[in-house]
Parts: sequence; C-alpha cells; structure tokens
Amino acid sequence: MARLEPDQVAAFLRELDEDGSAESRLTLVALAAVEPGTSEAYTRAAEGLIATLPEWVRRMGRVTGEGAWYGKADPYGEQTLAVVSFSYENGKEPHILVVGIDQPNGGLAVDALVEEVKFLDDLSLDAAAPEVIAGRILDAFELGDHIMGAAVADTLAEVRPLAIARARTVPGLVRGAGDDTASRFDGLPDLPGAREAFEKLVEFVGDRPLWWSPARVSQFLTSWLPREAIMSDEAIAAMPEVVRAWSRFSGDQPAVLRQIDDDAPRLPDLMADDSLAGIAKRIAQNRL
Repeated sequence: MARLEPDQVAAFLRELDEDGSAESRLTLVALAAVEPGTSEAYTRAAEGLIATLPEWVRRMGRVTGEGAWYGKADPYGEQTLAVVSFSYENGKEPHILVVGIDQPNGGLAVDALVEEVKFLDDLSLDAAAPEVIAGRILDAFELGDHIMGAAVADTLAEVRPLAIARARTVPGLVRGAGDDTASRFDGLPDLPGAREAFEKLVEFVGDRPLWWSPARVSQFLTSWLPREAIMSDEAIAAMPEVVRAWSRFSGDQPAVLRQIDDDAPRLPDLMADDSLAGIAKRIAQNRL
C-alpha cells in the first residue's frame, strides 16, 4: 500500500469495497490499522466492517507500549537501535519493534523489524522512556522522507507502515528529544581546562553522542577543533585526556584510543594555525 501514489488510493479502496469479500474487508480493516493518521480515506473505508469479521480482527493494531530501549548497533555506534515493546490489549503476543537509525547521515531510519521479545537478549541496550524512543523512531522515519536516495534496507518499505503505526500508539510522544548520554558521563579528568574541553566535545557530538569511531575522533581533533573552537591553553592541553576518558566511557574501543594517540600530539600546532580557522571562528576571534 505504501507504494501507491496518492491519486491511486481512492480507486484501490473503492475496488476493495465493491468486491465485498472477507479478504477485501480484512484488507480494508488492516490498512486502517497500519495507516492511522496517514489518510482519513483508510479509516472511512473500514467503517463498520470490523463487526463483520472474526473477533481477533478487532484487536488488530490495538496494542499497548510496555517498555523501550536504545543503544549502539555496532561497536562505534554508526547505527543505533531504537526498540519499543508492545502487547495486544488482551496481554497476549508480546513483541518488539526494532528500528535501526543511521548516525553519520543525520539519524534516519535505515532498517526495521518486528521480533519476539527474546530478541532483546542478544542486544546490549539501555532502558529508556517509551515516549522518547517512539518519538525518536518517528523522527527517524520523517527525516528519511526528506532525503532522496538514502541507502536503506530493502525490507524497510514493507515494515515502515507498521513501525510508524506502532510508534504512534505510545502515549505522550516526545518528538525531537536529544540524547542525554553526555549528561551521564562522570569520568572527567581532574585537570585544569578539562571542563572547558569537555564542553567543546559535547558541542561536537551533538545529538549523536553514541557515534564515536576512529574517523570521528580524527575529525574532531584534526579538523573540527582547529576550524570551530576557541579554547584556552589549559583546555587544549587537557583535551587529549578528556577525549580518552570519553572514549573509555563510549566503549573503550582500542582502535579509537590508538587514533587519539596518533592525532592528539598535533593538536597544539593545529589550534595555533590560524589558516585552519573557519569563518565563524575568525569573526569571533576578531571580537575578542
């Protein structure tokens, strides 16, 4: 159904209605269940039909969100997993919605599946508020709608309507919520300038703090800081240890720590090279 153009929907629904078979009636009710809020046409087409179908059909789409989890899908957090668990109104058939969210490309949904709850046993995710994670799922799908040619799983289109419908059932949805990972970091080194350095790190990671790979570390130390940041000498000196502490907090990946060892010695010279400063930094420096 997601492949139909808007001007094709009415004709398709009319054809199902005129057919009148149990299969057509079930299709209309199912479309209304998985496309809520997308188009009133689905809801209108299914009006009065649910009473003509088996009792189990009445539970279709009527689920309760029970829990949520969020975390890295890979060691470097280049993809995160947003998970919400559901069960039907009768408490049966618990299941989870799992959505893969790409971090390097801004946080768009790239994969989704519905699994049994035991699927969580193989994931290392942190418990989170369902309204926040469901909102993050909707944000990720919405972002994908605005990016042409995004690389996503071949199966995403099939699961997308159900995933969106499930996420919308969670009450009190929080859209656009930031990631609070940085606020839980408590390993700041006891060094002069460490707090200032950490504030720059937080500014860099933004709303995607779980994405922390060797390439991202190198970008931060050798490109972003010289281009964007104005820091005291103390903060520049403290930055390597601050980045190491953050890296240990973010999974303690050996390749990340090696990248810091490779790039950190160059930081003072890079920060002193005014030719690397971006326009915003140059303007700010001229105002000092």
